[in-house]
Amino acid sequence: MSRTREPDLVDGVPRRRIAVASVVGTTVEFYDFFVYAAAAVTVFPQLFFPSYDAGAALLASLATFGLAFVARPVGSILFGHFGDRMGRKSTLVASLLVMGVATFLIGVLPTYQQIGLAAPALLAVLRFAQGLALGGEWSGAALLATETAAPGRRAAAGMWPQLGAPLGFLLATAMFLVLLNWQGQHAVGADGMFLRWGWRIPFLLSVAMVGIGLYVRLRLTETPVFARALEKRVSAPIAEVLRTSWRRLILGTVVMVATYTLFYLVTTWTLSYGTAKAPPEGIGLGYGYADFLGLQLIAAVFFAAMLPISAALADRAGRRPVLLVFTAAIVAYGTAFGVFLNQDSSPGLILAFLITGMTLMGLAFGPMSAVLPELFPTNVRYTGSGVAYNAASVLGPAVAPFIAAWLAADHGVRWVGGYLSAAAACSFLALLVMRETRNTDLGDVNVADHVGDALHPG
Repeated sequence: MSRTREPDLVDGVPRRRIAVASVVGTTVEFYDFFVYAAAAVTVFPQLFFPSYDAGAALLASLATFGLAFVARPVGSILFGHFGDRMGRKSTLVASLLVMGVATFLIGVLPTYQQIGLAAPALLAVLRFAQGLALGGEWSGAALLATETAAPGRRAAAGMWPQLGAPLGFLLATAMFLVLLNWQGQHAVGADGMFLRWGWRIPFLLSVAMVGIGLYVRLRLTETPVFARALEKRVSAPIAEVLRTSWRRLILGTVVMVATYTLFYLVTTWTLSYGTAKAPPEGIGLGYGYADFLGLQLIAAVFFAAMLPISAALADRAGRRPVLLVFTAAIVAYGTAFGVFLNQDSSPGLILAFLITGMTLMGLAFGPMSAVLPELFPTNVRYTGSGVAYNAASVLGPAVAPFIAAWLAADHGVRWVGGYLSAAAACSFLALLVMRETRNTDLGDVNVADHVGDALHPG
């Protein structure tokens, strides 16, 4: 007699639907975020920041790109407040809408030639809105996944929102490569189709992606963990986090720094270094923009592929031992920058460097959507995990590419690797003093019951 398999449901909602909702939303948000990053180098300096000095225009454009990293912690506090007060589902829908509207409006924004200084001002406002939305997105998606996870599979469930980062990066990069190839190698010239109108397509297409994300998320219910904690809500979640969970906040932030620094060095800084002129005219490697972007696209596949592996290991062996091993590997990887990145490096060696970095990124990033939520009690979990995650983005990607560019120019590539190793060493020390969180009960509301004082007794 055959047995009918029990449906895998959470309050009547299939866990498969929850996984899809978490990964679709974060993919859309990160796609929108990375589309702006790509345009900030090739499009915006020419259309929104006209200047007699091309370098000054590029720096002004990159400054608006950096605005999002300032906005992300603010967004985690803002959306975290409503996520801890009103619920995960409605807050996630709101963050997706904010991102979608801001990205679409960038796609229809008039240029400097059309409306003058209002163009860069509006671009900066919309970029700030993107940062606010992403600041509220990640923690909500992570909680949606982990608070509905099957027993013993919290890291595996939390892996789904983590997939949004590499998938969004892949989609955004592929979109720009397709457009550039379609519209010709001279498309980015002053009279090229890409610069005239083609660059708007990736921004406008985000509307369809946001529509899919909203459709999936509106079919969800509130997480049962939050529903059971309604009577324990606090009036000011950020104040409660700072009063009762500040140690966890610091630990979570420092633990995340290694992965953030690694990702933006291997993507943003490496792209600028790889495509800069080779000596004697410059200090870079002299690769073509599209060629190097193609190498990064291949490497990003390894980022995505490693996420389920690291999540499964974290569920089986624990969060701390897995992250300690992979963070130590990032320290070692930083010592090899001078070997991989030199004027004699072949395309194969460069690709090996990028694949190694993206592989380590996936292995270290996978368990984070379980670790950070497990550090905080239910009534401040949205705020606490979000602030830790996004504060690390200020310490990592907001400064890493600039520090790396200065180190490479004044001291050489080896020093850039040393900078990565130092950041990873800080995360390693934070992991050493942090308690294991695998067996944490996410239903805990009282701080005293939730992972003790978050510090490892040893």
